[in-house]
Amino acid sequence: QVQLVESGGGSVQAGGSLKLSCIASGLMYSYSNMCIAWFRQAPGKAREGVADISADDGTSYHDSVKGRFTISRDNAKNTVYLQMNGLKPEDTAMYYCAAGGYCSRAPSIIGDAGMDYWGKGTLVTISS
Repeated sequence: QVQLVESGGGSVQAGGSLKLSCIASGLMYSYSNMCIAWFRQAPGKAREGVADISADDGTSYHDSVKGRFTISRDNAKNTVYLQMNGLKPEDTAMYYCAAGGYCSRAPSIIGDAGMDYWGKGTLVTISS
């Protein structure tokens, strides 16, 4: 059974930092060959892609987080990280990681078409 487990969420003030982690287990395919992405959903809003990282370590970011967030992966640990700096109140959301066979990208859009597995999320709350 595939599991993606997020951690690292919490409550911080604007300008602060958090580092989210996503650990995968039970994958049928090599984790290193998968695209891993972070999505978020704020109350009353649609889910949006935040960042993704491909099997060759190529990365893509939503415009709203470029220069502030960094996605990285440690294949030996089956773990992907999302370092979030310069946090803003508008970053408040439930953050989900997802894994799949390919990264689905369009200009300024991190898509979910390639995602096969999803975690349950970790809550990030930014106060002003």
